Amino acid sequence: MGRLFGTDGVRGLANRDITAELALDLGAAAAHVLGTSGGFKGPRPRAVIGRDPRISGEFLSAALCAGLASAGVDVVNLGVLPTPGVAHLTATANVDLGVVISASHNAMPDNGIKFFARGGLKLADHVEDAIEARLHEEWERPTGAGVGHITTDRGTALESYVEHLISAIGADGDNTPLEGLRIAVDCANGAASEVGPAALRAAGADVVVINASPDGRNINELCGSTHPEQLQAVVVASGADFGVAFDGDADRCLAVDRRGNLVDGDAIMGVLALALKDEGRLAQDTLVVTIMSNLGLILAMRDAGIATVQTGVGDRYVLEAMREGGYSLGGEQSGHIILADHASTGDGVLTALTLAHRVMSTGRSLDELAAAIPRLPQALVNVPGVDKARAGTDEGLLAAVQDAEKLLGGTGRVVLRPSGTEPLVRVMVEAATQLQADGVAARLADVVRDRLSL
Repeated sequence: MGRLFGTDGVRGLANRDITAELALDLGAAAAHVLGTSGGFKGPRPRAVIGRDPRISGEFLSAALCAGLASAGVDVVNLGVLPTPGVAHLTATANVDLGVVISASHNAMPDNGIKFFARGGLKLADHVEDAIEARLHEEWERPTGAGVGHITTDRGTALESYVEHLISAIGADGDNTPLEGLRIAVDCANGAASEVGPAALRAAGADVVVINASPDGRNINELCGSTHPEQLQAVVVASGADFGVAFDGDADRCLAVDRRGNLVDGDAIMGVLALALKDEGRLAQDTLVVTIMSNLGLILAMRDAGIATVQTGVGDRYVLEAMREGGYSLGGEQSGHIILADHASTGDGVLTALTLAHRVMSTGRSLDELAAAIPRLPQALVNVPGVDKARAGTDEGLLAAVQDAEKLLGGTGRVVLRPSGTEPLVRVMVEAATQLQADGVAARLADVVRDRLSL
């Protein structure tokens, strides 16, 4: 049996893989592990729980609240709030543990559970392993006044989070730095449906909103950062200066320029890195990216005097490298952008605000700013239904990758990566031309299907 925790918590099909029983047990096990390891600081441990709007989050949050309270933890149920909002409150509200119930960009039937330790940081692998080891273990249950108390937040968490977001660009009730800017926002019918438009409006922007009517079933459905086509059309039709798209839990942000062209996470990181460098706030003049970032970003940063550090895929690994090196900016091509001066995890709404502030402060359009970050031809093929565990060991597949790299020579590269959250293998190829990248990726995808078939 594989490890329960993936690169971003526990994730799977709700009510089959991610059940109420599992949520209950995870809550209790997390309380035991963090309580015995010194993760709880006060005499009465406290936790906050937030979720995205998918319908299964209702019963899962109830189960997690019950599991934590049964272990003597006082719990505040925040309701629907973006993942970075929960992380922010975990870091600032003197609580010992934050929990998010979300499957992020995945389709509605999925759900997931992830934890934040005191300070708003994701748990280390060894702590997650310890929690998994404590599942179903017999334990001495508290009774009477020893059990935890569960309360429901009535909106103060959302208000606090919006104030935090707009303060990052110097906005408040008297200062609206985005005034005059029209921004189209696709909320993915997700956790940012209220927070995203509210924060941008509070900063002065004229906001055109789509997909901000979550009903528990429509999250990420042909919208948001995984399906930006609707936003691309709305930006052009509404005459917006640009648009932003969040995913279900709003820890990602992709953008669309005024002409309807997609601006991915690499381009956003490049624009923000140049902005922070100009302001003298890019720590050690370094940007942290993953191995999936386009080579064009790396070259553009080098030309601008900005070093890059590459990590494995997953925003937790980006954050680990940032903390170890003392860096202030990092992220992923998918739109996870970490601005360490203001957040402990990727924050889509914060990214949107910061990007908008750069547009306003320079007087340049987003397409002009993004043009400084060229993109080399890249092909990405997801191969589902295969044994991803053998992707790094199958000799025939490794030989095919080696042959492809010889063919590309110094003009490109190949990245073969098992997904951390889904049963598939990703094949990424960069080459001198799109035709060559597409051809090499298609051939390698066929080899993956043949060699790793279940």
